Amino acid sequence: MRLAEYKILFFSVIFLSFSWICATGIGAEDFYSPGNPEELAGKLLSAMSDEEALAQTFMLGWVGADPSPAIMDWIQKRHIGGIKIFGWNTEDTYRLANTVGTLQKASLQSDKKIPLLVATDQEGGWIRHVKGLTSETPGNMAIGASGVPRDAYLAGYYIGRELSALGINMNFAPSVDLFTNQQSVLIGPRAFGDDPVTAGVLGIAFAKGLEKAGIIPTAKHYPGHGDTELDSHGVLPQIPVSFNTLWNRELVPYRMLSKEGIPAIMTGHLAFPKTKGGTEPASINRWFITTVLRETIGFKGLVITDDLLMNGVTTAAGSLSRAAKLALEAGNDILMMSKTPNLSDPVWTSLIDAMKREPAFRQRVRDAARRTLILKLKYLKQPSAPPLYPQVDEIKRRLPDPEGKAFFLNLAARSVTLVSGTDPSPLAPAQAGRVLIAAPFEDFITIGLRAYPNADRFKYPYSDESSQADRLTFQGLVKQADTVIFCLANGYGVELLQTIRYSGKRVIVISALSPVYLQRVTWNTSGIAVYSYAQESFIAAFSALLGRIPIQGKLPFTMKGIGN
Repeated sequence: MRLAEYKILFFSVIFLSFSWICATGIGAEDFYSPGNPEELAGKLLSAMSDEEALAQTFMLGWVGADPSPAIMDWIQKRHIGGIKIFGWNTEDTYRLANTVGTLQKASLQSDKKIPLLVATDQEGGWIRHVKGLTSETPGNMAIGASGVPRDAYLAGYYIGRELSALGINMNFAPSVDLFTNQQSVLIGPRAFGDDPVTAGVLGIAFAKGLEKAGIIPTAKHYPGHGDTELDSHGVLPQIPVSFNTLWNRELVPYRMLSKEGIPAIMTGHLAFPKTKGGTEPASINRWFITTVLRETIGFKGLVITDDLLMNGVTTAAGSLSRAAKLALEAGNDILMMSKTPNLSDPVWTSLIDAMKREPAFRQRVRDAARRTLILKLKYLKQPSAPPLYPQVDEIKRRLPDPEGKAFFLNLAARSVTLVSGTDPSPLAPAQAGRVLIAAPFEDFITIGLRAYPNADRFKYPYSDESSQADRLTFQGLVKQADTVIFCLANGYGVELLQTIRYSGKRVIVISALSPVYLQRVTWNTSGIAVYSYAQESFIAAFSALLGRIPIQGKLPFTMKGIGN
């Protein structure tokens, strides 16, 4: 064979080998290839179709404990960017862990092997979407009552360690909404308090604790959900404050968190008609997200919507698909939906069509996908990242977190607050006389009976107005008592409590959740606040009554009116 023929044969082999490598994907970049996050994200994105890029902006929930066929389709056929775990997915901890592993395994079957963001709402206290074996905690307002940033850091850290054991890598916390409108039934004890700087400091500490545990923190609900009594799940709240007020109040925590490098912020379905945002939800408003958050505040991380299936945004936008497009155009990077749409739903098809027709929108979607990839590469490849496939033995060892359990009890004890009346401690059983313990929570009564073993008990309904029969039963038990220890959690409790105003008994009211209801019963002997219905909070309350611990918490907001 002549030399020229050898050369032709050699280069033909090289060409065919190269073609085979390209065809089989060997040598192609995937999520676990080396490289810094920004460079690797760029390479991954350049190899993505528009459909793959758009899919990275989708974060979906599903109904039920096990993965639905629909959510599996979105992961296997579309390679979406993330999933959101809600309370209806989480009663069985081991089942949840198995689900997370199943979904991540399906995600990694794509050629680029990009894992899912696995998110949930585990704020602590009242909002605890992952139930089962996880810790119940005193919550943000208890942290505000202690006033110690390290408490916020450790709360985030221990919550994060539990989430990590379950393979959950993103937490929609901290909530840095201020307790501005004290009639709010949505925020309440989810707030650290009403001071913006304090909320910023505690929010930063909480976020750092989550990051230490390997979890991606997400501050919410930008620009601030604290100054409204309305719930954006049902309607679009219109908050009539000026931008100057927002800048110096609700936006302060976000300004502080942005400087500290918070990696993600969630936008809320809220309108501020006295600002340039007008009556459009801030979550789909370019001025609020791009001009204010990105350009003025300087936030460089990921922006994610609150649930796009909430009426607060879909009604205003006219449809889910229009809300999704407006959200991306405004500057959101991830579209979060609590339920799983059909693969052919307009929320997908209309966005793909828009990418084909509108070059600027196509670029915005691909930019959102790039930000999502960078976040994943920064957090999901680090040594402290949660496992993709949670292990049963690890869950048994780590849930509930033993160190966290001790810490949360200590935090609950230090946050007990005397709000009104006189300090009742120590109130030993012998001094209390005949005791009646009344509450809407069984745990309160159980723990109360440990402190006062011979007490009578009365459980009243939490979510419905008490009936006439309930009131008569309660009043009859009060007549026989010397001391009434009453757990107050909402307006229904106030109505029941008012029926014994002139009983002449010693009445000690222990507020759970938001303590604002104590304003309406200032005639009682003592008003004491704890900030959740966790067992630890009730143990702390009764320990304070018995004089075993001092009452040292400080109310983290200013009462705006005392009523009788």
